[in-house]
Amino acid sequence: MVKGISRRVVVVDSPDQRFFEQAIFFVRNDVAGQGVTARDLVDEARRIARNYAGVPQSRFSRIWHALSPLLWAILGASVVALAWVYTLM
Repeated sequence: MVKGISRRVVVVDSPDQRFFEQAIFFVRNDVAGQGVTARDLVDEARRIARNYAGVPQSRFSRIWHALSPLLWAILGASVVALAWVYTLM
């Protein structure tokens, strides 16, 4: 619990309220004097909340994150094997 400190917050409602109702963002104290508008803060908070909600950015992004660890292990072993073969030549 914090006493005696005034904090600015941005509250963003969740688009899908199955699990969460709101996201609360604490605004840094040094941002207030830098010409950042309230609209900028709300837009940034919504962008961050959307990214954390797991909304896929693009098709490539979905494929990139869906690759299994086994595939990464095979890819890494292949690169090491190619480097090893290259050094033996």
